[in-house]
Amino acid sequence: MVKTNPFSAMFGRSPFQPLLAHIAKSNECADQLLPFFEASLAGDWDEAARVRETITQLEHEADSLKTELRLNLPNTLFLPVSRSDLLDLISVQDKIANKVRDITGIMLGRRMRVPDELAQPMRDYMHTAVACVAQARQALEELQDLLESGFGRHVSDVMQNLIRELHILEQQADQQQIAIRRQLFDLEDRLKPVDVVFLYKIIDWVGELSDRAERVGSRLQILTAR
Repeated sequence: MVKTNPFSAMFGRSPFQPLLAHIAKSNECADQLLPFFEASLAGDWDEAARVRETITQLEHEADSLKTELRLNLPNTLFLPVSRSDLLDLISVQDKIANKVRDITGIMLGRRMRVPDELAQPMRDYMHTAVACVAQARQALEELQDLLESGFGRHVSDVMQNLIRELHILEQQADQQQIAIRRQLFDLEDRLKPVDVVFLYKIIDWVGELSDRAERVGSRLQILTAR
């Protein structure tokens, strides 16, 4: 009996299905950042560890999709977009899940508690970062429609609008980051120096999550502009 490779089946339907499956997995991974953060605020490290396990599993699944896409994208396959651009795009979006894993890993390992004064600003900041990832996924999901429409004007406009909204969200995250860093600076004198160092690192990494989501949009623009 001939066994069917699920990834081959994906490529059989469309070469873009693994790409879409990967951003969906990265989005699921980013979504877990919010319950993880709430568990850390509550000091519930058992729950935080459980959520972190889910994040690790999702990140591994995203890695598998990335590897299979790289291995199964034939050199000779006729594509309406550049093969190298597709590979660049999967590399950029793969860093989203990696960054979520890094953020939660360091917070869990050090049992980091965000100071009460920063709890709500950080919550809002993380929500914006996760929204950036969801927006990147939504923009990417338009790719299939764009290709099927032969780069039709209407579908292209929809995608460009989604990417513009993604850019606005990323700018919002930048402003939130500046405000939180300023608040943390005011709190530095009553916190342990090492805690301050790691808090700044987490703030930066959450910002990188938004940046990486925005880069997905930028790569998508490049991919569809050629």
